[in-house]
Amino acid sequence: MRVMVTGGAGYIGAHVVRALRGDGQTVGVLDDFSTGSRARLDPATPVYAGSLLDTAFVEAALRDFEADAVVHIAAKKAVEESVADPLLYYRENVTGMHSVLESMVRAATPRILFSSSAAVYGPAATSPVTEESPTVPSSPYGWTKLMCERMLCDVAAAHNLSWAALRYFNVAGSAEPHLADRGETNLIPKVFRAISTGVAPKVFGDTYPTRDGTCVRDYIHVCDVADAHAAVLKQMGSDLSASVYNIGTGTGTSVLEVMAAVRQVTGIDFHHDICAARPGDCADVVADPTKIRTRLGWRSRHDLKGAVESAWQAWSALSRSGS
Repeated sequence: MRVMVTGGAGYIGAHVVRALRGDGQTVGVLDDFSTGSRARLDPATPVYAGSLLDTAFVEAALRDFEADAVVHIAAKKAVEESVADPLLYYRENVTGMHSVLESMVRAATPRILFSSSAAVYGPAATSPVTEESPTVPSSPYGWTKLMCERMLCDVAAAHNLSWAALRYFNVAGSAEPHLADRGETNLIPKVFRAISTGVAPKVFGDTYPTRDGTCVRDYIHVCDVADAHAAVLKQMGSDLSASVYNIGTGTGTSVLEVMAAVRQVTGIDFHHDICAARPGDCADVVADPTKIRTRLGWRSRHDLKGAVESAWQAWSALSRSGS
């Protein structure tokens, strides 16, 4: 298939591009480069630089590339930022999805694989969460992802699109240094940045109803996430799909346990600061990935230590190179 990946120059997107190419797909990238980097892409990759909110541009890109499928990853994704600036998130994520779907219908692109989030579940769900667990998000970010899923389902039914949504849990790790997570929102690179500059990492809240009082999450290696995209897209190539899948390990790790893993991997002993809990954070969100394992045979292959080790190796390499 010819697959257009929105946000393909970003951290997760570039890993997905790598996995799809390794699986024999022909891949193009559509990105506004607000957070993505061309350094993550093979120079031979067709790139369409522009905004998802420009529907005419997106349609033209799909037609020019002759796309058989869209993998829609581009989005704003920080829970705390979404609480502070919900209008930004509704515009970028929800209006962005509207633009992608409208462009697909106009260009007759028949398949879409959407990057959703475990943030759709919210505090009403009990871990481990299944795809049937309650979806009552606790942040505007989570609501934008749930709204996009609803839009996807409705538009697909009206226009005979094949679709799937992948609810990522907490993505970490790196396949190669140039693909590293350089963002400001994910826990592990935030800890690396802090300890590399002699600053104590922050732990937001220590009175949650969890085993050590800090938030518990399911940390999944980005290579596993990328492989899940390849597995689902391969199935979509032969069947009319309408599916939602959890993409996680099924194992929960607290923030303090992540700190301990970072100390073990890096050999750096550091202190952390306890701060007030952030609005929109849930106490415990861990995946039940049974559905995708049963239907497609996909399962995670990496543990937390492997994710932290690969992330630290990439971070260290980039630090040495000055990137």
